[in-house]
Amino acid sequence: MLIEVLLKPKPFVKWAGGKKQLLKLIKERAPYSYRRYIEPFVGGGALLFELLPKRAIVNDINEELINAYLAIRDNLYELIDSLKQHNNSEEYYYYMRSLKPNELNRIERASRFIYLNKTCYNGLYRENSKGEFNVPFGKYKNPKIVDEQNLRAVSYYLDSEDITIICSDYKEVCHMATSGDFVYLDPPYYPLNRSSSFTKYTRHDFTEKDHTELAYIFRELDRKGCKVLLSNSNAEFIKNLYKGYIIEEVEAIRAINCKGSGRKKSKLEIIVRNYYT
Repeated sequence: MLIEVLLKPKPFVKWAGGKKQLLKLIKERAPYSYRRYIEPFVGGGALLFELLPKRAIVNDINEELINAYLAIRDNLYELIDSLKQHNNSEEYYYYMRSLKPNELNRIERASRFIYLNKTCYNGLYRENSKGEFNVPFGKYKNPKIVDEQNLRAVSYYLDSEDITIICSDYKEVCHMATSGDFVYLDPPYYPLNRSSSFTKYTRHDFTEKDHTELAYIFRELDRKGCKVLLSNSNAEFIKNLYKGYIIEEVEAIRAINCKGSGRKKSKLEIIVRNYYT
């Protein structure tokens, strides 16, 4: 157990917009010191698990995702036992997909969520207008449904440090920030291509109005004395919203793409911040 605890945790699910490709660049730009880490759009938690802050507030509007975080922290052994019961067959996959999460208990719900993430097509989370998960079976030969060592490491970190886990609108979490906090904003990206299939992953859309409102909140956090860092797509609309702050165009590979040839490195993203160190 001691060896497993010492392993550094990593994201336990693959997540659209995950920061694996940008992680090194973002970590290099994180402030040297801060009072508390706040991430209102936590997703897979790549930066959280890279920085491992001792005090943090993490949030996401996705109830299934946040339930999984809580189950890993509070019900680890029951969750691992449940994950071991799943099998990688198409018939079983569609049976699990058809289940209604609100009719399951916390452990069953988290187990279903992680299982579907590991076995669905491209690890993509997507909902229809009714909020139902609708990604097809991935047909992988040997997906790692139970990453027991990492789940133990994630659980240990979330339980041993002062980590508050919330499922709410991002604005409510931003209002909790105070001077000296480091706030990392990683919203659903503004689409560079209006015909893109991957601009809406849940029934909760993030519109131009939402991006404009987020830019206002960024400035409010700045006025509060928070250190704020934001990542988004390299679109003129987004860059105009953050005029006056440090804006860097960065190279990254988009991870969610059905064709490997579409995963080309180019300056598709920007990092915005209101501080130098």
